[in-house]
Amino acid sequence: MRRHYDVIVLGRSIGALTAAAILARRDFTVLVLGNGSPAPNYNIGEFLLHRRAFSLLGASSPCWTRVISELAQSQTWRRRLVPSEPALQALSPGFRVDLASEEALFAREIDREFPELYHVVQQLYQQLDAVNQAADEAFDKDAMWPPGTFWERRETGKHAARLPYVHAEPDADLLAEFPRGHFYRRLVRNSVVFATNFSALPPPFAVARLHGAWRRNSARLAEGEAELESFLVERIENHGGQCRLSDKATAIHLRRGVAAGVILDGDDQPTGCEFVLTDLDGESVATLAGGQGIHKGALREWPRITSTVGRFAVSIVVRSEGLPTPLGRGALLFVDPNLYPRGFPQVLHLSRTSRASGISVLVGEIMLPDHGPLGLPDARRFVLESVLREFPFLDRHLLMVDSVNDGLPAWSFERGAMREVHRRDVGLPQIEPMVRQLEVDPPGYLGFGGEPIRGPIERTLLLGRSVLPGLGQEGELLAAWGAARLVTRSDRRKALMRRDTWTKMEIG
Repeated sequence: MRRHYDVIVLGRSIGALTAAAILARRDFTVLVLGNGSPAPNYNIGEFLLHRRAFSLLGASSPCWTRVISELAQSQTWRRRLVPSEPALQALSPGFRVDLASEEALFAREIDREFPELYHVVQQLYQQLDAVNQAADEAFDKDAMWPPGTFWERRETGKHAARLPYVHAEPDADLLAEFPRGHFYRRLVRNSVVFATNFSALPPPFAVARLHGAWRRNSARLAEGEAELESFLVERIENHGGQCRLSDKATAIHLRRGVAAGVILDGDDQPTGCEFVLTDLDGESVATLAGGQGIHKGALREWPRITSTVGRFAVSIVVRSEGLPTPLGRGALLFVDPNLYPRGFPQVLHLSRTSRASGISVLVGEIMLPDHGPLGLPDARRFVLESVLREFPFLDRHLLMVDSVNDGLPAWSFERGAMREVHRRDVGLPQIEPMVRQLEVDPPGYLGFGGEPIRGPIERTLLLGRSVLPGLGQEGELLAAWGAARLVTRSDRRKALMRRDTWTKMEIG
């Protein structure tokens, strides 16, 4: 073997990098491979574009607070955050609603737009506050979500029993007091759809948790997902880990049916490790292992992960002066259904990043079914038209429009004229697959779970979107914490050292 690590992490998602940072902090030798996942941003000429829309909803989770505390970065993290009020706006023909985290501002918004439902909305958010308080108390515990063994199910079950709605019917309606067809129903539903990793609405508890996360998310990172990745990579490397995000593993190396390393692209000898952690799903892990070493239980009972919906994203670079001042950093843009055929997307998730140079990047994201009436070649134009219809005169300030998901040339705008920039001329791949929304059969833990953390092959651990898809980013963080917990407990010396040295006070 070329070299041996305690842990090799495959992927650069928030879950993969978080687990790597925790384990490096706990004195494990860690190697992180990007495994083919591209960076959040890319360049076309002088412009920096984004591959996807990003909102840091997981930052409000007690699991993330626990991670930041263990990394001794609470003060540094707080300094990186900038206020983002409101956290989410709802834009529709004729009105705008700000989901402000400050109670007085939010009450004023509701009274202005929906005075007839003022008390109903207030009751809804009192209900959501109670759900999120109970969830915070449960997710703040050092438990396995989702549990695997008997003792884990017993330990986690004590906390899960206190969660509201976890045993409610999957189609239970949290908005029963709202009139059918009311706009506020659409607002809540779509805020959840863009926050979950499920292709359909998750169970009631997850609906309450995810919609509540938007209002609690009153701060952001100035550079978005790229800054979060940079922060975690810095933590990993400062604690002795290695990050080779441009490298990937072509296979998982097995010894007597147990994962014992990976074979890097271009290498003929495996790089050894004790554990392989990955944000891939279980089927992809089995494929990397050549179909060998799969547990009999996994062959018999492993949940089936499929997908029929993808997230299609378009980067729109504009001069900031063309955007309205009240536009927030995140918005749901509701399209007039009368303008497009039945079955077209009716909502866009819009994220905004502004730079000191006077340029802003809008990322418009839609849920695009594989066999819907809107095809991939036309999706970019649909997103751009929807944004321009909401913001008149923005067409005069367009600089660049591109999507990595359709393979079309980028559109460069100079003095109002559009010019195509072919992808091969700027060193970009022809097309990149969309981030997929997931379907799980049978449903996993409490309805919002998917695959187990323990992978289908011994000593592989999963911490990606497929583990707790119903909880979105928070689910990835909980899976990362659980995977790090399993690795730590496998080394009794380091587990005891961590228990003996851990305190509530951060040092370093």
